[in-house]
Amino acid sequence: MDVQELYRSKLMSARDAARLLVADSDVAMGMAVAEPPALLAEIARRIEARDLSALRLWYFHSMTHAAGSVLRRDLLDRVRPHCMFLSSVERSLMKNDPARCDDLIEFVPTAFSASPQLLREDVSLDACVTMVSPMGKHGYFTFGTANDYTSVAARAAKKLIVEVNPLMPRVFGESPLHVSEIDAIVENRSPLIAVGDRTAAPEDEAIAQIVAGMIDDGACLQMGIGNLPAAVCSRLKSRRDLGIHTELLTPALAGLMQCGAVNNRRKATFPGRSIFTFAMGDTPFYEWLDDNQAIYSLPVDLVNDPRHIAKNDNVVSVNATLQVDLSGACNSEHMMGHQYSGSGGQLDFVRGANASKGGISIIACRSTAKGGTVSRIVPRLEGPVTTPRNDVHWIVTEFGAANLRGKSLRERAEAMIALAHPHFRDKLAKAI
Repeated sequence: MDVQELYRSKLMSARDAARLLVADSDVAMGMAVAEPPALLAEIARRIEARDLSALRLWYFHSMTHAAGSVLRRDLLDRVRPHCMFLSSVERSLMKNDPARCDDLIEFVPTAFSASPQLLREDVSLDACVTMVSPMGKHGYFTFGTANDYTSVAARAAKKLIVEVNPLMPRVFGESPLHVSEIDAIVENRSPLIAVGDRTAAPEDEAIAQIVAGMIDDGACLQMGIGNLPAAVCSRLKSRRDLGIHTELLTPALAGLMQCGAVNNRRKATFPGRSIFTFAMGDTPFYEWLDDNQAIYSLPVDLVNDPRHIAKNDNVVSVNATLQVDLSGACNSEHMMGHQYSGSGGQLDFVRGANASKGGISIIACRSTAKGGTVSRIVPRLEGPVTTPRNDVHWIVTEFGAANLRGKSLRERAEAMIALAHPHFRDKLAKAI
């Protein structure tokens, strides 16, 4: 049977594909932009009709397709989300039902880099549902925007159901998926979820100016998500010979490739190519990503491996945090007594950058929250430690930058107080 015949033999409606799922099962869902809308809608329809229950859903970072289907509040008595990184979807569910917020979502503390092993070895996956790019003439699809844990979960699950979207970019790297590996194929053309950066606040612009000044020609970049990394990237267009090795690929990083600031020439691993494990952006970004040989997609357990990151010289890791204590320990995932997001890949890239020859890791945040009424720099963290004080290198706020490496606890406290908003400095000084 040739690949076209094999394709046709597995092609079915989303409704029929959803019927392949059974009650009391573990299902992995494609991450973020790779959420398959037609499949999720039909799965939700089965759950709503009480034709499917006790579904344990494993995923990182849900978005609007899941929010409007399998993660609807009225279905959560039959769906148990096992989420490894909360997004605004889960936060909204918890905010609207505060009395039961910790019961609605099963948060699973997991480093992003450890998620493939978790889903391959510790969870007996019954199925994986995800979006893929169209099949090529040799029978290969690609995972498009979401290699991350999805490529591993797809092969670990007993059943793999894919939703083929012609708008999903076809990417290079360790992303191909052969038609013979798939159990069911659904076709659905739908716009990819678009994510845009908001206008950066003045504090973010000040932080970005400081961070950009710390990045030299030849640096290998990892940038997180949000307004701050975009503001940093906008200030790097005059740099030369930059490289990219990042978990998240964004339009801001793409812009550095398009203007020539990034050429990946100096990288030791995959020279000439930008490395990523998942991507989010707008429609022009997805079109640029499609069939782009300068981009290379890899699973997250490889991209986020500190040993692999450190093979490149001059790695610069830029990430955000919610709270920093006077010793430099960072809480980047917990707020107001509840889980806010997850550890993601922050610690992996901090350690990878620290081990890189000439590398630096930067953790940045505004000095205050809640309109200036709450200090993000505190005597002791109120939540879990995402990045331990032993690993922290540079901390940046709108008031400056502090290199904590080699500093004593008192020296660290003094440096952190200098980064705090002036309104809170006296109170923090009394806590030393």
